[in-house]
Amino acid sequence: MKKTLLVIIGPTGVGKTEFSLDLAERLHSPIISADSRQVFKEMNIGTATPTEAQLQRIKHYFINTRSVHEPYSAGQYEVDALQIIDQLFATHDFLLLTGGSMMYIDAVCKGFDEIPTVDDSIRQQVQNDYSQYGLAFLQDELHRLDPEHYEKVDLNNPQRVMRAVEVCRQTGGTYTELRNGKVAQRPFDIVKIGLDRPRAELYSRIDQRVDEMIDEGLIEEARQLYPFRQLNALNTVGYKELFDYFDGKYDWNEAVRLIKQDSRRYAKRQLTWFRADKEIRWFNADEITVEHILQIIDRLE
Repeated sequence: MKKTLLVIIGPTGVGKTEFSLDLAERLHSPIISADSRQVFKEMNIGTATPTEAQLQRIKHYFINTRSVHEPYSAGQYEVDALQIIDQLFATHDFLLLTGGSMMYIDAVCKGFDEIPTVDDSIRQQVQNDYSQYGLAFLQDELHRLDPEHYEKVDLNNPQRVMRAVEVCRQTGGTYTELRNGKVAQRPFDIVKIGLDRPRAELYSRIDQRVDEMIDEGLIEEARQLYPFRQLNALNTVGYKELFDYFDGKYDWNEAVRLIKQDSRRYAKRQLTWFRADKEIRWFNADEITVEHILQIIDRLE
């Protein structure tokens, strides 16, 4: 039997962390994080990074290993994660990868298509357009040039919108055409487990978690990061709303309302992305048990 990578997937706030800890203990596996923000050591509160007690309970990879000042991409994560997975499979039959970052999970499970290098002149022109006309201008251009990718991309992430526009301008075609959908072959089996909850319950949990983050010191964490707000890592729900609050764009109550609203919207985007993957076995987060996963593993054998 090939080695098996178990992937625990789900939207923010659904309960992946605690379930993954229980499962990791039963499988005697470390946890490989697939969270594009928990990798940054300066963003613990706003990203709900596992607590020190949780990190001591199970060995984690890709938690607090980078600084926001170090650019880190899904492509680099693919290289780093596959290297760690290869090393760990030397002593483990099962490994656990968990997170909610769609691109990070796809990087490990599917790999990336080859995207052409963009000329410096085109990249500079896109950056100039962003600086002069704003993100909405590039969103409109992407909608016109590649409506299919427009529906999938995180439109609030300037880097991803600019990247797609750059590729469209460089090739004269679409970003969608270049993503040929070929899945990279991995030398291990992959089992994907999705966690979900009724929508009202999920949204209530998200709102409650935002309140807990604020109580734990989110505003102080954001103030420390405010001087570096232009960094891509900080274009993140919970931080960008507080940065605007610091700038006086709205009051405190509105800032909190927007954090909760944008967190719920992010969860909805995650679920839309994950639902398109027919390989994911879905469970209610309150009903799934470690025994369910062990039964799935038994059937593989």
